Amino acid sequence: MENMIAKHVREVPPSGIRKFFDIANEMGDAISLGVGEPDFDTPWHIREEGIYSLEKGKTIYSANAGLLELRQEICRYMERRFNLEYSPTKQALVTVGGSEGIDIALRTILERGDEVLIPEPCFVSYRPCVIFAGGVPVAIPTREEDNFKLLPEELEKAITPRTKALVLPYPNNPTGAIMEKEDLEKIVEVLKDKDILVISDEIYAELTYGKEHVSIASIGNMYERTILLSGFSKAYAMTGWRLGYALGPAPIIQMMTKMHQFTIMCAPTTSQYAAIEAMRNGDEDIVMMRDAYNQRRRFMVENFRKMGLSCFEPEGAFYVFPSIQMTGLTSETFCEKLLLDQKVAVVPGTAFGDSGEGFVRCSYAYSIAELKEALERIEKFIERFK
Repeated sequence: MENMIAKHVREVPPSGIRKFFDIANEMGDAISLGVGEPDFDTPWHIREEGIYSLEKGKTIYSANAGLLELRQEICRYMERRFNLEYSPTKQALVTVGGSEGIDIALRTILERGDEVLIPEPCFVSYRPCVIFAGGVPVAIPTREEDNFKLLPEELEKAITPRTKALVLPYPNNPTGAIMEKEDLEKIVEVLKDKDILVISDEIYAELTYGKEHVSIASIGNMYERTILLSGFSKAYAMTGWRLGYALGPAPIIQMMTKMHQFTIMCAPTTSQYAAIEAMRNGDEDIVMMRDAYNQRRRFMVENFRKMGLSCFEPEGAFYVFPSIQMTGLTSETFCEKLLLDQKVAVVPGTAFGDSGEGFVRCSYAYSIAELKEALERIEKFIERFK
């Protein structure tokens, strides 16, 4: 039966995130810092709107591209928050989470053998989705000493005649790195004369600390060459609602909508009604959650450094990416031994690409009490290596 499965699918390994999360679940008394999911409930006014839509019988298919009312709200939001104007009827598509957006964006633009540049460490889905779409993923390692930013000279070196797209995953999962306007301008300078599209994953755009998020679509001529992906999971604590969106050039969004039409039909209608409420009245919720994450962020960085671990200070998302090189263990071995010895689950940096070796990812989307207990256990584990 194995021979009946496509080779390119069979050879993609399972997610390195889920492995340790699943083991921790079976242990019962383990603490998991492995999953990037807000510990907040979806704000009540957003849940209430979803409930009302069910009570009112709004349970039929929406338009393939999503409820027009929601697409209008998404476009208004992008204009007021990031100074980007999109047509809700021609340039907007509501997807089943940001992950569907990644998948259909790649399948829409890639021919077999096209190369896609991916700064790593990065979200685990990019590489498999490129492969599933018939493309060739090309990693561009980023380094702690460069604040895990994509450097223009590294981008230039990675471009070949087969390069079709660049994934720009900032704010970054797992490092928490961001790209500021001056960083993006250098990337635009490299791309300005090249036929390369950018897939800009901005799911953490609202979770930056002290610096405003800037989209590459707002710089130079990149508006016409950027597919912007985002969603509701992180900013509004709506992970289980499975709702995202794609914005970009009308011809590409039209083809992505066709792909979506034949594979998904439409995103969940209940979630769409809830998302309208989030877009209209959810700004205060974002601020409240961001402030809480910021407190936890500082707490995590300070404590890892007290343990003697080098720890890059994240400026976005809700992860820290401490170096565990002083232990002499590989990332995978460190995570295995920590889980068995202290019952704390973190994710090896190699789950996010080879350049993640020597690091682990810890989510701080948990309560301070949980983080404190987890850090105390990690410190006990680290002590043996000093």
